[in-house]
Amino acid sequence: MQWSNRWPIGPWEYVDRLRLRRAALRYAAHGWAVTPGAYLAGHRFACGRAGCPIMGCHPAIESWEEDSSTDPARVARWWHRRPYTVLLATGWKFDVLEVPAAVGLRVLGAVRLHTGVLGPASGDARGPVVVTPSGRWMFLVRPGAEVRPELGSCLDVLRHGRGSWIPAAPSRTPQGPVRWAVSPEQTGWQLPESAVVQTMLLDALEVLGRRPQPPAAVIVPRQMSTARRAA
Repeated sequence: MQWSNRWPIGPWEYVDRLRLRRAALRYAAHGWAVTPGAYLAGHRFACGRAGCPIMGCHPAIESWEEDSSTDPARVARWWHRRPYTVLLATGWKFDVLEVPAAVGLRVLGAVRLHTGVLGPASGDARGPVVVTPSGRWMFLVRPGAEVRPELGSCLDVLRHGRGSWIPAAPSRTPQGPVRWAVSPEQTGWQLPESAVVQTMLLDALEVLGRRPQPPAAVIVPRQMSTARRAA
């Protein structure tokens, strides 16, 4: 089996597309809306839209938010010819709290200790966690809760809600594949409350000596928009 960060060699192009389509259909079957993302071509992403200047990961269709879907027939058509990156639309079935790797590792350890010692009765913090090869950890949580002001003031902590998306395994980037540190199957496709995970994020930042202070003014929780990603 021969792989590269650029493109599967020979028949593996076909295998790669099937793997991505199978994953997209699995997410859709559990009610997670998916949309095709630009596919890796060399060291940049290509979406097939004429004149598109975006070189990084981005949706392959302009109206991605309106067209994201859980319909299996539509999802299968999207991955019929191209090995598109699998993108999950956030803010509907789940929000995502995105943090640096050092924070993510500590929080994941705390989640396991929290559940094993205190038990789920104290607030189950277990949930799916995506890891990107660039070192970003993404905790999937129940949607709708705003980010606490202390976290809102952290430039490297992001909340993905309505109007945003994240890449999902087994999508690939020039640095390597996106993977699950904790897969949805491991948690029975269940999601924790955002407030529980946010408390653990603040605790991790404090241990790392980076816990922020609440800002004097109210800060609107930030979401990483498509335009901001492309910048």
